[in-house]
Amino acid sequence: MSENLIEVRDLVVEYPGKGRRSAPLRVLKEVSLDIRPGECVGLVGESGSGKTTLGRAILGLAPVTGGQIRYRGQDIAHMHRSQRRAMGSEIQVVFQDPYTSLNPSMTIGDILAEPLTARRVPKAQARERVKELLDQVRLPSDALTRLPREFSGGQRQRVAIARALALEPSLIICDEPVSALDLSTQQRVLDLFVEIQERTGVAYLFITHDLAVVRNVSHRVAVLYRGDIVEWGDAAQVTSTPEHPYTQRLWMAAPVPDPDAQEVRRAQRLRLLAQQAELDEQAGAGAGADEALPRSA
Repeated sequence: MSENLIEVRDLVVEYPGKGRRSAPLRVLKEVSLDIRPGECVGLVGESGSGKTTLGRAILGLAPVTGGQIRYRGQDIAHMHRSQRRAMGSEIQVVFQDPYTSLNPSMTIGDILAEPLTARRVPKAQARERVKELLDQVRLPSDALTRLPREFSGGQRQRVAIARALALEPSLIICDEPVSALDLSTQQRVLDLFVEIQERTGVAYLFITHDLAVVRNVSHRVAVLYRGDIVEWGDAAQVTSTPEHPYTQRLWMAAPVPDPDAQEVRRAQRLRLLAQQAELDEQAGAGAGADEALPRSA
């Protein structure tokens, strides 16, 4: 795992401002990270932090203003669209909502066979591959003839995972893949992600707002705040003893079963918010506790 599968270097993503003379909105600010073969990197941040934009940039779905995205040493950030389409078998995605990401009028068998058919895989071979995929995600064989609406949210997400695995990719972008599921279903799907990675060696960029989720699946974790990576390191360290104030706030926001421990966490978080508000006021920011935090060393 010494050679990087993906290297993101000084990535900048901007979108046009609302008015003709408005400055562009910079969503990612010279972001850098890497993913090794067979590794899961967790990308954590609140809504609006830019984490989904980073995933979309790797997929070729967001404009890259500056920097590089290198896949196996090749810069893919500025590839022609046809070249990116040809890489579809290498990089796949699992979206947040398993229902809207699946065609409601197609059977599960057709949904799973579609990427194989597009790659001109012979029908007999495609049928066998679809059966293998259902087995990998622990769905019954009779799922082939059923429609997405006949399944629960967790089962639909298993179908989405199977579709992402169909072409045997090296990297899967997982964009909040369990946030729409209840807690017990979340854990089963997370266990499935880990099991599939151990069996196939696929790498993940696992995007979420929840530190507890990435603790279960990730080897390393990057914390993104307002387009900047403010903390980056080993998953156990970042999710248990975070150093940056923003990561500490995310950690303290996670509920714990012990009411006394939860009360201590709440008090610590409120104290950190008050300290940040005071720093903002001294700096003349007037932005309140949820605005820019100092970047860690």
